[in-house]
Amino acid sequence: MGRFRVRVTATIGIAVAAVAIGAAPGWAGTRTEPGDEASAAAAVVVRAAQADDLGAEAAARVAAMTVREQAASVVMGHVSTTDAATLADYMTQTGIGGFILMGENIPSDETGLRALTAALTPDAAFPPLIAVDQEGGDVSRLGWDALPAAGTLKNEPPAATQDAFAGRGALVQRSGIGVNFGIVADVTDDPSSFIYGRALGTTPQGGADRVSAAVAGEGDQVLSTLKHFPGHGAAAGDSHTVIPATGMTQQEWVVSAAVPFQAGIDAGAPLLMFGHLAYTAVDPAPASLSAVWHRIAREDLGFEGVSITDDLGMLEASGDPAYADPVANAVSAIAAGNDMVLAVIYTTAETAPRMVDGIVAAVESGAIPGDRLEEAATRVAALRLALAAGGRGLMPCAACAPVG
Repeated sequence: MGRFRVRVTATIGIAVAAVAIGAAPGWAGTRTEPGDEASAAAAVVVRAAQADDLGAEAAARVAAMTVREQAASVVMGHVSTTDAATLADYMTQTGIGGFILMGENIPSDETGLRALTAALTPDAAFPPLIAVDQEGGDVSRLGWDALPAAGTLKNEPPAATQDAFAGRGALVQRSGIGVNFGIVADVTDDPSSFIYGRALGTTPQGGADRVSAAVAGEGDQVLSTLKHFPGHGAAAGDSHTVIPATGMTQQEWVVSAAVPFQAGIDAGAPLLMFGHLAYTAVDPAPASLSAVWHRIAREDLGFEGVSITDDLGMLEASGDPAYADPVANAVSAIAAGNDMVLAVIYTTAETAPRMVDGIVAAVESGAIPGDRLEEAATRVAALRLALAAGGRGLMPCAACAPVG
């Protein structure tokens, strides 16, 4: 499968490396018929799509969508099954832009998982963002990943992290998965913290060194994601059951919890996951629903990629009545600046469609400006087109040669 590197900006610029693949949108070339392999080397050329070409295609696709199609494209859903037909039907009927694989979606081997991810991809020219939490160690969906994880890596040189995530990225890619929610940029030296065993560093600089190494390791194999912005280490409590809070000021954050995120952004991570935690001195709202934190990520840290929420079901699980409505949470998240909303806990096959309905209604009422939804949908479309240009979902073209 082709290797690629993406960088999504406000103008949706994408850089894609030349690869040897079969026909994909935005790629120029010719193919030989069976039996013509002898002249293939001379007859076949493949040129990488230009950044402007893919950016223009993303914008054009979104402009041609209805509001409902745009709303569906910014939802990453989930249903608990390994039945390929059920998953294929779910993706086709909902039209959603992504799917997260949890443990109950993972077959016993890589071959079975490839068949499942193929079923989740109704259109290889515009594949959904199929994601997985493959951190390794405590959070590992792929049972055959025996590579070192944070518990070990935080005590090893950064090069060990790069090597481990190079291998991990290959495992994820070979399974047909385009996005790894695998790089924990939170930092803490407190062993009692729920995130301690998953964090790549116990100091800001140690975390930064290993986070940037992890992004480099995953490289072009998979779309790296940094989580959980702006950082769980400073806020006590597990966001699966409460909304952790801290009184840390933004000035204190800049020289501590922010450092690993800045390093990962500078290293080119194309996705940033916003956590359900509150830095009350900055904004009393959870970061996932905070326009302030989205502005900080974009303007202060220079993040230009796709922002996505952590599982919105966690807000419901907190028990706070303000977050009891999953549809309202999705609407608030998009309005705040997220480009994609993620839903796992408490979800059924009807959850994603209900969120789509809610986002459409919010656009029609003005609660979400139409250009905010279009911006989000275009950023997501750009990543999906980058996956297509990288050959995701396509049969390899043995006769194709890259053009230098």
